Amino acid sequence: MLPLFLDREKELEFLNRIYKKEGFKFVVLYGRRRIGKTEIIKHFIKSKNGFYVLSTEDSLAENVKELKNIFCKIAKKDYFLKLETESLYDLFKYFVEEIKNKKVILAIDEFPYLLGLNKGLLSSFQKIIDELLMNTNIMLILCGSSLSVMENDVLSYKSPLYGRGVNSWKVLSFEFKIINNLVKDTEKAMKTFFLFGGVPYYLNFFSEKHGLMVSIRENILTKGMGLYDEPLILLRQEFRESRTYRLILKYISLGYKTIGKLCSATGMDKSNAMKYLSTLEEVNILKHILPLGMKRKGYYEIVDPFFRFWFRFVYPNRDLLEMGNISAVEENIHKNINSFFGTSFEYLIEELMNYKVFEDLGDYRRISKWWHKDKEIDIVALNEETKEIIFIECKWKDKIDAKKIIKELKEKSEFVQWYNEKRKESYAVFAKSFSEKIKEFEGKKVYCFDLKDIGKILKGS
Repeated sequence: MLPLFLDREKELEFLNRIYKKEGFKFVVLYGRRRIGKTEIIKHFIKSKNGFYVLSTEDSLAENVKELKNIFCKIAKKDYFLKLETESLYDLFKYFVEEIKNKKVILAIDEFPYLLGLNKGLLSSFQKIIDELLMNTNIMLILCGSSLSVMENDVLSYKSPLYGRGVNSWKVLSFEFKIINNLVKDTEKAMKTFFLFGGVPYYLNFFSEKHGLMVSIRENILTKGMGLYDEPLILLRQEFRESRTYRLILKYISLGYKTIGKLCSATGMDKSNAMKYLSTLEEVNILKHILPLGMKRKGYYEIVDPFFRFWFRFVYPNRDLLEMGNISAVEENIHKNINSFFGTSFEYLIEELMNYKVFEDLGDYRRISKWWHKDKEIDIVALNEETKEIIFIECKWKDKIDAKKIIKELKEKSEFVQWYNEKRKESYAVFAKSFSEKIKEFEGKKVYCFDLKDIGKILKGS
């Protein structure tokens, strides 16, 4: 079991930098469900005059009642509990009068739940900030998991809160480097990352002691357990039309990845499908992948690791799992998991390339897959200024013959149309292990990285 809270120095530094300022401070902290926002807030307000309140979907009256309790604690005035008003404005007015210029942090979590009860509360908070909080020393934090609500309703230029000196931070999942440092063994760390991604809550279900397959059986494949329904819950929370999003993800996981094939499978027209696909891209579940140098002919891939695994192995087998036939699903996973890991390995290497982890390779500005007809290269990276280009293959296999891979890679590289007469070419292979590494091929530089190499580089970065 991995810790829920780690490596949030940047987030805490951001919040502390704002906290040190005088006057009213306004922060919007948001990110997908389970990403660790609440833990960040609780660590931040620890040892400070800070107070946390969790919004609920119960009723506006219940939420106002909870704020009365919090304001009673902060101001140490029992009359807050007896106030008959349900007006947030009136409640904040009494609160401001009591605390005067004291430095106080008020964190309201799951703010979208409040807006779900009354969309007009955005205008109420605008008035509260403008007329009551602006001359105080209060730090107001609004936190939420619904990315669509937080980005489109709270932070957009159309929002009543726009222009109120808001400081915003989108909380992201952990980078692989963090998981690698925790798990120690790079192969185990990668398999864990390929399944759970960098989402703290999901990582909490991984047990190093029992291994990945036991973690999958006990927490994902067993009805009623923590991650059995997780993607469905997240989709229902984020989207009103969750069934449509679920249908799209189902068919993409089945291989209907181009817009044409997807529309044919779902019965949706192109413009309607594009709307849903764009939304899934915005919340980092999907990615539209284009071949390097092209503006069309791309395809959609589920890039959120847990969603990719769940829709690949769990969703199509729900009937078996509902009846408790876990063994049949496990057998399917065992047969196909290395292929799943292979694709995940490609995505990880591309991600590490974008983070400039492999300094020996050089500085590349554009990094993507490349394909043309029956030819495909896992990663092609280039630098327009220096005319350098590197062709990369990723193999989730042991004892790779680097020379054989590079020979095939060179043949495919000749079809990549980009400064063919002027470019400086090199090659790289990433694999679990090699039977033989090479440093050059036909006068071109070759880089070979196995899992041990990657682990050492990440620990040193």
